[in-house]
Amino acid sequence: MRSPGSYIRSAARATFSAYRSVPVRWRLAGGSAALTCVILATFATGVGILTSHQVKGEFRAETQVAMEKLRAQIRINTTGVSATLPEGHTSCSSDIDSFDSTEASQIRLFDNFGNLLCSAPAANRHFKLPVLQPPYSSTAGTVSSVQNGYQVYADYITWRGYGSGWLLYARPLSATDRTISKVTLFLTFGVIGGSIFALLAGLFVAERAMRPVAELTDVAREIERTRDPTLRIPHPEADDEVAELARTLESMLSALDAARADTESALTRQREFVADAGHELRTPLTSVLANLELLADELVGEQADSAKAALRSTRRMRRLVGDLLLLARADAERQHPHRPTDLADVLMDAAGELLPVAEDHELTVYPGHAIVDGDRDDLHRLVLNLLENAISHTPAGTPISARTGIEHGSPALIVEDNGPGISPELQQRVFDRFVRGGGDTGAGARGTGLGLAIVRAVADSHNATVTLGKQNAAAENPGTRFVIAFPAAPGAQPPAAPVAQPVAQTSTTTGKIIGRRRSRS
Repeated sequence: MRSPGSYIRSAARATFSAYRSVPVRWRLAGGSAALTCVILATFATGVGILTSHQVKGEFRAETQVAMEKLRAQIRINTTGVSATLPEGHTSCSSDIDSFDSTEASQIRLFDNFGNLLCSAPAANRHFKLPVLQPPYSSTAGTVSSVQNGYQVYADYITWRGYGSGWLLYARPLSATDRTISKVTLFLTFGVIGGSIFALLAGLFVAERAMRPVAELTDVAREIERTRDPTLRIPHPEADDEVAELARTLESMLSALDAARADTESALTRQREFVADAGHELRTPLTSVLANLELLADELVGEQADSAKAALRSTRRMRRLVGDLLLLARADAERQHPHRPTDLADVLMDAAGELLPVAEDHELTVYPGHAIVDGDRDDLHRLVLNLLENAISHTPAGTPISARTGIEHGSPALIVEDNGPGISPELQQRVFDRFVRGGGDTGAGARGTGLGLAIVRAVADSHNATVTLGKQNAAAENPGTRFVIAFPAAPGAQPPAAPVAQPVAQTSTTTGKIIGRRRSRS
C-alpha cells in the first residue's frame, strides 16, 4: 500500500510536468497574474478589515449618540411605586413615539424586574417586535450588546424617585452588513479584474519579450529549409541574454559551415582518389586477365583448373572494380559525354550478353525504339544490372520480360518478373550500396550488393526516375517491376506505338534467337 507521502510526491511531479509543458509566454504571464493576484488579495483583505472596523465603529458611535439623545429627551410618569406594576397600570407618557427612530430602530423600556413597560414602535398583530432583553444586572450605566441582529445600548435609569429600570435603544446591523458586503464585493471584483488585466498585460509583455527569440526561430527554420548556414542571425538592440544567444548561434553556424566545408573537401578528394584509383586498376587487371586466359588455354590438368579459377576471380574483380569506378565517378560528378542512344539497341546487347546465364529462365525482350541522351556504356550497365537482378533473385523457370519504348510521352525501360518480389522492409533501402537480399539463386548472382545502387547512380546521372513496384500484387508471387523513365533526347521523334505495344516482328525474332540459344545450352 502506498504511503500518503508517495501520493503527494506523485502529484507534485505530475503538477511540475504539466507546468513545464505550458509555453514560456503563458508561464510568464501566469506567474505575473498570480503574483498580482496575491498582492491585490492581501491589499484587499487589509482594506476590507479596516473598512469593516471603521464602518462598525461609526455605526456604534452613531447608535451611542442616539441613545444619549433619547435619554436626555425621555419623560416617564408612573401611577404607582410598585416595582412590579402590572402592564396597564404603568403609562409611558414619554417622547418615545415621537423620537426620531431611523433605520427601523427599536426602543424598549423595562422595569427593574425585566418586565416590558412600553416600546416603540408599538407591537401589533401585523408587526412582530424583535426579541430584545435588558441586561441582567443592576449596575448603573450604559451597556452595549448585540441581540438578534441589532446593536443594543441599554441605560439604567430612574424616574422621579418612584422606580428604576432599563431603557434600550437598538438599531439593526443589516445596513452595516450591506455596506460591508458591498465593499467586499467591490474589492473581490477589483482583485479578479486586476489579475485578469495582469494576465493580459503579461501576455503582451511576454510576446514582445519573446519576439527576438521568435525571429531567431524563423531564421533557424529558414536555415533548415535552405541548408544555408551563411544566413544572417538577427541581433536584438539590447545586450541581454537573447543577444548572447544570437551571437552563440552565429558562432555555432560559422563553425558548422567550416566543418561542413572541410568535410566536403575531404569527401571530394576521397571521391577523386577512388575514381582515379579505380581507373588505374583497370589496366593491370586487364593485363592479368589476358595472361590468365592464355595460361588457361596452354596449361592442362590441375594447373589449368587453377588458372581457370584465378581467371574467374579476376573477371569478378574486374567487374567489381568497374562497379566501384562507376559509383566513384558518379559521386565525383564525372560524366562521360552524352550522345543520342537508342535504348532498344542497349537492351538487345545486354540480353545477348546474359543469354549464357539465363538458360534456366524465360527471358523475353521487347525492344521498342526509345532515343535518350546518354552514355551507352553506363546505360548498358544499367540494363545489364536490372536483368541480372531479376535472374539472380527469382527461381528457375520464372518468366522475365524487358521492354523499351515510349510511356506517357517519355522514353522508358521496364523490367518485370513473376518472382517472389522484394520484401517491404527491404524496399526502402534496396538501392543503397552493399544491400543484398536473401535468395541469390541464379547462376549470375554476384552478391556484391552494388547492382541496384549502380542502377540508381546511372539513372540520376541521366536525370531519369526509378520506380519500384509489383507485377501483380494480388498473385501469390507478386513479382517485381522496375520502371526507368528518361527525359526525351533533344530533337528525338517518338514513335506512335507506346511501350506496352511491342514491335511484333522484332519480339518474335528475338524470342526465337533466345530460344535457340537456350536449346543449344
